[in-house]
Amino acid sequence: MFTAWMRLSMDAAFLGIESQRVIGLRLMKIAGGGPGSYAEAHRMIAEKTTAFAEAAATIAAGGSTHKVVRRYRTHVRANERRLSRPER
Repeated sequence: MFTAWMRLSMDAAFLGIESQRVIGLRLMKIAGGGPGSYAEAHRMIAEKTTAFAEAAATIAAGGSTHKVVRRYRTHVRANERRLSRPER
């Protein structure tokens, strides 16, 4: 029981840290202006709606909160990789 709680706590802490990095990257992209900033703002809103629906479906299907947090981290890391790449 303690191990599961510690794993969830660590994943939640890392999610918070990783999310802050993505927020910073997104703010830089939006502040830079141009068509990319407009697309990023819209993408951000769409992702939040989709993530909420995915998390609700996971919980409704009997999934754990740990599974939800791990899935959020997957999305956050993908955003960090995408936003860290140089624009073409």
